[in-house]
Amino acid sequence: MKKVPEDIRELDERIALLQAKEAKLRDRNSKSEFSRASKIGFRIGVEMFSAVIVGAAIGYLLDNLCDSKPWFLVAFMFLGGGAGILNVYRLAKNIEHGD
Repeated sequence: MKKVPEDIRELDERIALLQAKEAKLRDRNSKSEFSRASKIGFRIGVEMFSAVIVGAAIGYLLDNLCDSKPWFLVAFMFLGGGAGILNVYRLAKNIEHGD
């Protein structure tokens, strides 16, 4: 049987100590299920709201440029809503597969 050099044994002990310290910190900083769920819910709301607002802004600007009120505004609001739904779908897929 080979003898393990002293510096490798010290390195193994140091790694084990740091891993224990990391595990302790992770347990202390772990979030509750409510906190995680509220964070996801807030993100879903922001994704939907911002997509519709950006779509409406683009539609409003195009309506002013083309003098075709309110057609671009309505169309781009729907497109923004679709983009928001797509973003929420992608978020849900990422959560399902483990962040």
